[in-house]
Amino acid sequence: MSTVSLTDEQRRYLDHLRVQRRLAERTLTLYTEALQRLTGFASAQGLDLLRLSAHQARRGLAQLHAEKLKPRTLALILSAWRGWYRWLGQQGLVDANPIADLHAPKQGRPLPKALGVDDAVRLAEHHQDVTDPVIEALERCLVELLYGSGLRVSELVGLDLRHHAGSAGWIVPDAAEAQVLGKGAKRRAVPLGGPSLAALQQWLAVRGQWAAADEPALLVGPRGRRLSADQVRKRLKQRALAAGMPTHVHPHMLRHSFASHLLQSSGDLRAVQELLGHANISTTQVYTRLDFQHLAKVYDAAHPRARKK
Repeated sequence: MSTVSLTDEQRRYLDHLRVQRRLAERTLTLYTEALQRLTGFASAQGLDLLRLSAHQARRGLAQLHAEKLKPRTLALILSAWRGWYRWLGQQGLVDANPIADLHAPKQGRPLPKALGVDDAVRLAEHHQDVTDPVIEALERCLVELLYGSGLRVSELVGLDLRHHAGSAGWIVPDAAEAQVLGKGAKRRAVPLGGPSLAALQQWLAVRGQWAAADEPALLVGPRGRRLSADQVRKRLKQRALAAGMPTHVHPHMLRHSFASHLLQSSGDLRAVQELLGHANISTTQVYTRLDFQHLAKVYDAAHPRARKK
């Protein structure tokens, strides 16, 4: 798939998504792969992408089905194709969107995986005496921000020490908040709790040992430059293993844990929606299912009329 070259129009569309829509790098990678699939299909069939018909597009979808891709993967690929043809229409390059009526099979919406409260706190407070103090401060800080404020990993690595022209996000310690740029280039303020502020101060006290003099990023790696999302995932995985977590831990699991634990304590779905930066309440409502799952476990374990297994 990686050997398939993108067309000039596809590159322009991806640039549009990167610059205008500010899509995350991971999403851009998935969209690139989806467009490469489309280009490969059209090339093999001798088709002109700018004149692709709905019938020909259905053949492309059938080919994807034959690869036994999961419904979620199919949905993402079709979304990328549909978005590209919509953009082509806006540019006056096509008359109709051949992907408009193509849909992936329906899929059950999986519940987000969250840590239990005790495990999340244990991960945040985990400490190893043998660890380099700079590494310890960095890992403690990133865990506290992910779990304490519900940040996406892209929002986390986009944080700067302070606001400046072109900042995606920055911290405001005096106001106990961070300004972040979420999906759709929507800005929101997220609160920083006491443990997060303490972890920030601990990190800022040692950040200068790694950070390059001209580096604006809050979180940096040993080479002195902004920490990448992949580096965050790797460090979080290592910390979770060292802390004896019962499951693989990734950044979005801490965001799920933040939302689930907050909803369990407050019951305020709208507040959780605002803090997560969800455009639609329906996106946040998945956590009510997770909350009910938690309550059901409590009921099964404690109520005398619960079913005993």
